[in-house]
This record gives sequence, structure tokens and C-alpha cells, in this order.
Amino acid sequence: MPHENHPAIVRRLKRADGHLQTIIEMIEEDRPCLEIAQQLQAVESAIESAKKALIHDHIGNCLELKTTGSSGRALKEFKLIAKYL
Repeated sequence: MPHENHPAIVRRLKRADGHLQTIIEMIEEDRPCLEIAQQLQAVESAIESAKKALIHDHIGNCLELKTTGSSGRALKEFKLIAKYL
């Protein structure tokens, strides 16, 4: 079953992939290391964001469907704390 947020996650990763290709070109062109490091930080942040979105999507769409009762309350608490991942 596809998750509703997966298309958005794929778009984020495709943008990061394109950005990474640009960074490779920057390195091949001997651009300043500071510029390259800044761009690498941007790609790293984009991938981290995609990872968080995937984890939260999994919690909301997979784990939540499998829990009821006290485990459902535990899941709600877990979802609250997971935003700090």
C-alpha cells in the first residue's frame, strides 16, 4: 500500500540528487571548498529531512494501524517524541 507522503519524499530526494550532481561538477571545476561545503550541508539537510518524513510517515501509516488500547496510547506518546529525531 503506497503511503500518501512517499511522492513528496521522492521529490525531495530527486532534488537532493540533482543538487549532489551539481556539487560533483563544482568539485571537478575546482570551485572554492567553502562553496562546496555549503552545498554539501544543504544536501545533507535535505536527506535528513526526507529521512524524518519517511519515519514519521511509517509511524503514522504502518504502526498506528497495528495498535489499539494501551499500545495505541504508547504510540501517540512515541509520535510526540519522534518529532525530535
